[in-house]
Formats: sequence, structure tokens, C-alpha cells
Amino acid sequence: MTGILLRHAETDREVAACFRVMALLRPHLSTAEELVTRIARQRAAGYRILAAWRDDLPLALAGYRVEENLIHGRFIYVDDLVTAESERGSGLGARLLAAVAAEGQREGCTRLVLDTALDNVLAHRFYYRQGLLARALRFSRAIDPS
Repeated sequence: MTGILLRHAETDREVAACFRVMALLRPHLSTAEELVTRIARQRAAGYRILAAWRDDLPLALAGYRVEENLIHGRFIYVDDLVTAESERGSGLGARLLAAVAAEGQREGCTRLVLDTALDNVLAHRFYYRQGLLARALRFSRAIDPS
């Protein structure tokens, strides 16, 4: 993993560069411009992307934010964690999770939380190896906009 640097995607250009990797996890995103627009809105809630970069190319990324609720207190929530297919198994996901956890510690968080699909068994195995435990089952439904 030499030559790989973890740093935040701060500019619109850097966020747009993350589209290729983010689209692997969020295929409903259609363009880099859509990603930039959506991330700009999410930044108001503290969302950030930490990416593993080789030169100007993101290879893996973690989108996260600090939150607080009555269940966890102050915690760091990982919205997105994805690695380019060519880099899977290289340790970048573990490295990003560790870096996000360290950021949470600096921010006074007492827990790292993330959600994953019930059928994403490979991710479950990875999360267990990283010391995360399944502690809840999340329910959701669509809300009619009218």
C-alpha cells in the first residue's frame, strides 16, 4: 500500500473524482455532478468523504458524519464505505474504518455505527473482522411525497 495517502475530498473536483468508486456502492447515482450536488447538501449535516488516494485517483472511500442521539450518545456514523474492485482485500477498508474511528475519538464520540444490507454477507464478514457487532435491525418504508 505504498504511495497511498488517506485524505478528505474537500473540493468539488475531488468529490467528483470519487464518483467512480462511490457508484460501485450507490449505483443509483448517475453522474459525478449529481454526487457533487448531493454531497454539498449533506455537508450541512457534517458529512465528509475520507478517501484513500494514489496520486489523484481515489481507490477507496468512507463517507461519515458525527451525530448524537439518545441511543448512542455522540457517535460517528459511516454512511458509505467502498473500495474499488481492483483494490479489494488490500486492507484499505480496514485502514479507512480505523481512521474514521480515530476521527470519532477526536470528536468525543463513544461509538462507531454503520448500516449494511441484510443480504450483503461479504460486508458482514468484513465488519465482524473489524470488531463491529450487529446490534439492531433497521426498518424503513417509503413516504408518499403528496
